[in-house]
Amino acid sequence: MYTVMVVDDSPFIVDIFVTMLERGGYKTLAAYGGEEALETLRTVKPDLILLDIMMEPMDGWETLMHLKNGPETKEIPVMMLTAKQLTPSEAQEYGIYIEDYIMKPITHRELYDAIENLLSRKRMIETDMKMAAEAGVDRKLIDEYSRLRRQADVSKRLLRLLENTYKINDEKLKVSDDINLAIKSMAMNIRFQEERLEQLRKEFSLRFEEKKKT
Repeated sequence: MYTVMVVDDSPFIVDIFVTMLERGGYKTLAAYGGEEALETLRTVKPDLILLDIMMEPMDGWETLMHLKNGPETKEIPVMMLTAKQLTPSEAQEYGIYIEDYIMKPITHRELYDAIENLLSRKRMIETDMKMAAEAGVDRKLIDEYSRLRRQADVSKRLLRLLENTYKINDEKLKVSDDINLAIKSMAMNIRFQEERLEQLRKEFSLRFEEKKKT
């Protein structure tokens, strides 16, 4: 059974998500703000953190950076949970640190699917890394693959959110040049990530074939 920590400065919101998660079969931890979350994480390590952005005095982004700069917490997956629209600058600055960006309100099924997709991807990456290591692939390449695999998936999710938020495909709406440029830059980075991932997959396949012959 997976353990999910819910972090929000609104007890009402925390209670809602704790109830949803427990109905879905997850164990839960509750923290009513960033400081309480960091304090709790000194003694417990959940499988996933649902972190709200609009909190005081420490908001979600600040809390996120504390988590990712902490050696004991940096590997815990974090999903941002908020009613706040994502901005291109936030996607570019924080996208490499998060696993998903979940908009409130959200249904039970949408929440469960988001969590299961995240945990499934995590298990798949771990399996790929283990197989690559057993085949003798260089550790630096394995780490690069793990980072890019996660980043590419998250970046594509964030890009879709930005495109929907700013109606990029609606010719009737005029999007500012800064936003349009930021979204195009993000799409280009995703293409580079996917091209590099394909190169790494080919490298892994060669090593797997070589191992079979020995």
